[in-house]
Amino acid sequence: MALHFLLDGPASAGPGETVTLTGAEAHHASSVRRVRVGEEVTVGDGRGAWLTGLVESAAPREVVVRVRERTDAAQPRPRVVLVQALAKGDRDELAVQAATELGVDEIVPWQAARSVSRWDAAKAVKGRARWTTIVREAAKQAHRAWVPEVAELTTTTALARRAAASLVLILEPTATESLSALAVEPGDVRDIVLVVGPEGGIAPEELDALAAAGARLVRLGDTVLRTSTAGPAALAVVSTALARW
Repeated sequence: MALHFLLDGPASAGPGETVTLTGAEAHHASSVRRVRVGEEVTVGDGRGAWLTGLVESAAPREVVVRVRERTDAAQPRPRVVLVQALAKGDRDELAVQAATELGVDEIVPWQAARSVSRWDAAKAVKGRARWTTIVREAAKQAHRAWVPEVAELTTTTALARRAAASLVLILEPTATESLSALAVEPGDVRDIVLVVGPEGGIAPEELDALAAAGARLVRLGDTVLRTSTAGPAALAVVSTALARW
């Protein structure tokens, strides 16, 4: 499989034209992945454009690719969104990386009541940037035409408002409804929002508030998964239900 790289901006080039990788991506392509002139690679812009071409020149600061073929992938509908509660260590980051590889369309960091990790205003900016970097690299490794967006840090109140226009599914071990029983009606393009709590679980008052707003509580089998694995596991179930897999 050809190596895949990402542009920093929109891709407007078509067959016969060239695209140029610069900065860190050019260094990665030329010095780390060691692409060579004449080698076939694919290049995307993270917004659906998918270019296949041959390397025309390769230097640490600039890699030029001559495009042979272009396709444009439509954004998936419905979108699958992961609301990931902040967690200690790198558990939330592991969830973000795996979910991106598995096909999530948006990731929302959530400051849950029981989150051990806390983001103030400054940490929220740095944390979102960190997650965005993880998502970009995971999407590139997975050869995804669309790179998921990382939203701003959300609250339980804001998450409850989202339930009015989306199918919000809260992953809760005590729920009676199984996620595998999910049935999406044909033509229903509402976002499917998977909500994962922190290490200590979602607080009762949060569950009540979200359920009152229209969210559904669902479970993943009879075991309790870590916050780092619950989201990716749920994403696999939903992807199967949507026939993406």
